[in-house]
Amino acid sequence: MIHFHHARSRRTLCPRFLEHCVSPSLPALHRWQVLLMSVATGVAVASNYYAQPLLHTIADAFGVPFGQVGMVVTAAQLSYAAGLILLVPLGDLFERRRLIVVMSLLSAGGLVISACAPSLTWLLVGTAITGLFSVVAQVLVPFAATLAAPEHRGRVVGTLMSGLLLGILLARTVAGLLSSLGDWRLVYAIAAATLVLTAMALQRGLPRFHHSAGLGYFALLRSIGVLFVQEPVLRQRTLLGACSFAMFAIFWTPLAFLLAQPPYAYSDATIGLFGLVGAAGTLAAGLAGRMSDRGQTGRATAIALALLLLSWLPLGLSAHSLLALLLGVVVLDLAAQLLHVSNQNLIYALQPAARNRLNAGYMTGYFIGGSLGSLLSAQVYQRFGWTGVCVAGAAVAVLALLLWLPGALRARQASLAD
Repeated sequence: MIHFHHARSRRTLCPRFLEHCVSPSLPALHRWQVLLMSVATGVAVASNYYAQPLLHTIADAFGVPFGQVGMVVTAAQLSYAAGLILLVPLGDLFERRRLIVVMSLLSAGGLVISACAPSLTWLLVGTAITGLFSVVAQVLVPFAATLAAPEHRGRVVGTLMSGLLLGILLARTVAGLLSSLGDWRLVYAIAAATLVLTAMALQRGLPRFHHSAGLGYFALLRSIGVLFVQEPVLRQRTLLGACSFAMFAIFWTPLAFLLAQPPYAYSDATIGLFGLVGAAGTLAAGLAGRMSDRGQTGRATAIALALLLLSWLPLGLSAHSLLALLLGVVVLDLAAQLLHVSNQNLIYALQPAARNRLNAGYMTGYFIGGSLGSLLSAQVYQRFGWTGVCVAGAAVAVLALLLWLPGALRARQASLAD
C-alpha cells in the first residue's frame, strides 16, 4: 500500500524544476525541498566526523592515551555500519517522514550525551548512538529518489550526495574551528542543536509517504540477501562501489602521516584543510546525476574507472610534489563520486518498492570496502611507505576495471547486434 499526504496544500503550478504531475496522488517535489533534504543529509552524516580533528584534545581532557581515544572513530564506524543493516530497511516498512524525524532526534540525543560526557566511556556511548541513527542520511536519499520525477531523479540524487560529501568534508574543518574558539564540548552541543533544527524543518517541509513492503522486520532483512541473488546489477555495482571506497580510504588513511613529515611537516589545522580540496568531488555528483538522466550511466562509469586508475600517477609523485598531490586528490575524489552516484542511480531503478533495502545492501558493501581499504593502507604504509600505498591503490583500480569490463563489452556487443 502507498499513502501520500502533502505537508502543505498542493500547488497547481507544474512543472517547475522538479515538480511533477505524474499522478495526482504523488506530491510535487520542489527545489527548496531537495535543498532541505541535501542539507539534512550533510548534517546527519557530519555528526560522525566531528571527533576526528579533536582526538588529541579529547585525549588530554580525559587523561587517556591517544590509542584509546581512537576507539571513538571505530565506535562511529561500527555503529554506522550496524545502522545501515538494521535501520535503513525500515524505510520500506514505516511512514518515511516520521522515521526520518525520529532518527534525526535520536542521533541528536547521542550528540548531547557526548557533549556532557564525564568520561571516555560515556563519549563512546554517545558516539555509538549518534552513529547508529545518523544513517537517516541513507533513508533520505532513496526517499528523494522516490519523490523525484523519473527524468530528474539522477539530478536529485546527485544533489543529496553533494550535501552528504560536503557534510563529511566540512565537519572536520568546522570542528577544528569551533574547538579553537571554545571547548571541544561546544562542537557537540552546536552539532546537536543543528540536528534538532534540521529535524523540525524536515517535519514541516517533507510530505508524508507510507509504502509498506508487506514483510515483517526479519523477513525484510533476509530479503536484502535475496535481492543480491536476484539482481546481477546490484552485485556488480556493490563490488565497484566497494573498490571505489577502498581506494578512497587507501589514500586518506595514511595522508596525515605523509603530510606531518618532511618535506611537508604541516600542522593538524593545515592537514584538515586538505578535506576542502576533496570538496571538488561534489561537482562530480551533479555531473553523474545529469549523465544518468540522459541515460549515459555506462559512459560515466567508464570515465570514473579510468580516472580512478590514472589518479594514482600524480599521487605516486606526491611524496615530493604538492602540486601532484592536489591534482591527484581532485581527480580521485571526482572519479569516486562520479562512480558512486552512477551506481546509486542504477540501483534505485531496479525495484522501486525495495529502494531502501537495495541502498542498505549497496552501502554495506561500500562501507566494507572502505574498512578493508583503511586496514590494508595502514599495514602497507608501515612496511612499504607511500609508494606501497599508491601501488595498492592502483591494484584496486585495476581490479575494479576487470570487474566491469566483461559486462560492459557484452552489453556493447548486444547493443550492436540489435
